[in-house]
Amino acid sequence: MPLVSAEKFVKAARENGYAVGGFNTNNLEWTQAILRAAESKKAPVLIQTSMGAAKYMGGYKVARNLIANLVESMNITVPVAIHLDHGHYEDSLECIEAGYTSIMFDGSHLPVEENLAKAREVVELAHSKGISVEAEVGTIGGEEDGIVGKGELAPIEDAIAMVETGIDFLAAGIGNIHGPYPENWEGLDLDHLKKLTEAVPGFPIVLHGGSGIPDEQIQEAIRLGVAKVNVNTEGQIAFANATREFSRAYDADEAGYDKKKLFDPRKFLAPGIKAVQDAVEDRIDVFGSANKA
Repeated sequence: MPLVSAEKFVKAARENGYAVGGFNTNNLEWTQAILRAAESKKAPVLIQTSMGAAKYMGGYKVARNLIANLVESMNITVPVAIHLDHGHYEDSLECIEAGYTSIMFDGSHLPVEENLAKAREVVELAHSKGISVEAEVGTIGGEEDGIVGKGELAPIEDAIAMVETGIDFLAAGIGNIHGPYPENWEGLDLDHLKKLTEAVPGFPIVLHGGSGIPDEQIQEAIRLGVAKVNVNTEGQIAFANATREFSRAYDADEAGYDKKKLFDPRKFLAPGIKAVQDAVEDRIDVFGSANKA
């Protein structure tokens, strides 16, 4: 299946009471793991690059072409969108030109009126090319490529104004944070989410910082209107843990590994990449998007 805009399948998720996963990639193997998981589960999926990850991969064109080429070479049949995650204004424009099929313009660090004005510009250009747009109001806790927030609840009036710019789905803080959740985290503010979805009825809401939120809270958020859940840290932790365990077992001669082959990166990376695929498949089940392609 050719690459698609995310607008239709995120809207379908909102209308039918499930959520699609936005999974961040970091390299070729990571992308393969996400695609294998999505194909196995027959789930639509967004493969996301942050600004930092795209730079690490060689730039937006390289990241876009790598994902597109893998979709073709792996004979992927489920809908796949290539999504910019937390992009500044200039990066959003660059990704539109590079061939991304979905954009998150994140102007949440800007004054509200400037955020809204730039969102309108991104929407106009992106929609003229059939590209879906996500935007953010308020801030989301944690750190994402230098954009730092305190986990404030998104102001309802700002959310309404952002939806009116013509975006396709909205990221809004409801107590969620990026990165690992601290022990004293109080959980999602589902009451605020309910007020938000009542203010923009039927509009798809995006839950950022999906890694580490208890499944029952994620599923309740989906019932209240979340239609896209972002996952990054969970895959990174799964990869790191599996790689460390492989190295430990190898050093302890516990699994009969051929030590002459450890220098082969394909063998060294394999357990970690399999863990990423397993983590993505698990999240797809939790979000309810399996067999929704």
